[in-house]
Amino acid sequence: MSPEILTAFFIGLFGSFHCIGMCGPIAIALPIPNSNNLSFVAGRLLYNLGRVVTYSFLGAVFGLLGSRLVISGFQQSISIVLGVAIVIAVLIPPKYKAKITQHKIIQKITLPLKSGISGLFKSGTFSAMFLIGILNGFLPCGLVYVALAGAIASGDAISGSAVMILFGLGTIPTMFAATIFGKFINLNIRRKISKAVPVFALVLGLLFILRGMALGIPYISPTISAQVVDESNLDCH
Repeated sequence: MSPEILTAFFIGLFGSFHCIGMCGPIAIALPIPNSNNLSFVAGRLLYNLGRVVTYSFLGAVFGLLGSRLVISGFQQSISIVLGVAIVIAVLIPPKYKAKITQHKIIQKITLPLKSGISGLFKSGTFSAMFLIGILNGFLPCGLVYVALAGAIASGDAISGSAVMILFGLGTIPTMFAATIFGKFINLNIRRKISKAVPVFALVLGLLFILRGMALGIPYISPTISAQVVDESNLDCH
């Protein structure tokens, strides 16, 4: 398992306490398809599964983008750029991050998603729970962007999807617990654990920078061998 995939899981696991503040209200307010405990649990699991499906799709798309960059010979450069971008994003003061999320362009993108989620809430079916999760996965989230950087650096669609699946699975325990015990989760505990999120983001950013530098350190900064492309495979058929 690559460092990006493993790190993505822990970013999701610890970062999910941040997610409670962002997506928690949606998760806690999910309707119950039927008035029994089994339906309650099933609906919440379907919601979280929907989020993971979206993350998997985004991971494949950005992983494919990363593969194009690798083929073009930008593997080292893109790794360093992503690492620097993550470090800068962590160090940006919260007030400036808030201005970005409140920008008109961002609001125009999120409005249709929020409207779709609102409509599905009225349905309250099992399929609606799954679709709410899928749409929720597309809502802007800095934590998801950090994980997507890992998907790009993974270098191919399958690995990129794996990065985001592990990230999504990491968020499930806390998000699922929030749907059941959301009102009882201590705010101070939530804040303390959420402080670990920037730490893991910085670790991931520094890992990308080191990998891009190709210092010859096994697993952390391995030497990137030049890839020889067989020109005969480039002919059009």
